[in-house]
Amino acid sequence: MTDGIEAITTTALGLALDAANLRQQTIAGNISNANTVDYVPLRVSFEAQLVDARRALESQGRLDLTSLAGVQPRIERAGLDSRGLPPKLLLDVEVAGMVQNSVRYQALVKGLSRHYATLSAAVSEGKR
Repeated sequence: MTDGIEAITTTALGLALDAANLRQQTIAGNISNANTVDYVPLRVSFEAQLVDARRALESQGRLDLTSLAGVQPRIERAGLDSRGLPPKLLLDVEVAGMVQNSVRYQALVKGLSRHYATLSAAVSEGKR
């Protein structure tokens, strides 16, 4: 079955919005635990899962909803530093990450809004 580009675009943007939402929650949790002894910061892994979807696109020459089905953002513990210790949580870095994530989220919402506007225009023009 060939999925329409509108379904793939909507699904991909929805997944990216889910990842941005989870990333915002994770960063907020990191900030709230900044003074907790032995706290290991958490990170959201999403871009790594997109690699599988990209491979499907390269091998099949197309991207469908099945390729995106396994793509889900995940929370992971931050990796260890060069000494084998958990990284130190730096508040300024976390806050900067939160701001960067907010800008990405806004861009994704704007992209989804434009996508829906395009679909709306296509339906309106198709009725004429």
